[in-house]
Amino acid sequence: MADRCELMEAALEGFAEGVALLDREGRVVFWNHAAEKVTGFPGIDVVSRVSPFGLQQLLAPSDPERADEASSPARAQRQLLVHAQHHSGLELPLMIRRAMLRDGLGERIGVAIVFHFAESIDTLPHGESCEEADIEAAQAEIEEQARAAFEEFLKHDAPLGLLWIRLDQAHELRKTHGAKACETMIERIERTLTNGLRPSEEMGRWGDDEFLVLSHEPTAERLAAHGQSLAGLARTSDFRWWGDKLSLTVSIGAALALKTETLAELFKRAQAAMMASVHAGGNHATLAPEK
Repeated sequence: MADRCELMEAALEGFAEGVALLDREGRVVFWNHAAEKVTGFPGIDVVSRVSPFGLQQLLAPSDPERADEASSPARAQRQLLVHAQHHSGLELPLMIRRAMLRDGLGERIGVAIVFHFAESIDTLPHGESCEEADIEAAQAEIEEQARAAFEEFLKHDAPLGLLWIRLDQAHELRKTHGAKACETMIERIERTLTNGLRPSEEMGRWGDDEFLVLSHEPTAERLAAHGQSLAGLARTSDFRWWGDKLSLTVSIGAALALKTETLAELFKRAQAAMMASVHAGGNHATLAPEK
């Protein structure tokens, strides 16, 4: 067994991406050389700790209630943008993948997290999503529309902006009132936001609690103002569920396409701006800075 552990550790140490292994309590039990290089945190500062300062988002263990989703091969490959803090104090955008670790009896024993610099990937970051067929189909449709719109932008200078929308309280609503109430709320939000779109805009589901809007506002300022207007509109989508009045707010990231970037980079800027709105308390639209 010791030899097998040594072989596994040697293999992970040679990995080009950062690798962190967490036990069932969320303590870091392994931190490879690439993880040290990416974050600037040596293993001695991280191992045996739970969510070390600056690395909370990176090392947040998966939600146990969604363990079955996180352990599936498809979900393990889904990449998510998070913002950690480099040892020097600078913000560190990272693309990560999480996978639940189980023993031979199927019991959850920990989490594996693999990560690298966001700039080193050219695939589109997706919102967190389960593997429901309708959501996967919606993601594929809006992604195809985004690629076509970006080609039109590059060839003909047709304005293109991206609004990345996340429902702020959806996760809590799912816990307190159940999946059906949450999905009903999401459908109401979707209808409300659709009514606030420009005639030329497209909106699609991008995750369990996220949407993308392909906009054609000519300036970044008008795109951000449009996003803020949609955030205000979303607050009107309250309804009654077994006597309880339910309502949600949204966090929005707005990014205007640049000729000097790829479509993936546009998505990452919009996602980062959305996360900035989340960190600001939600119910807000943030304009992504140009690179």
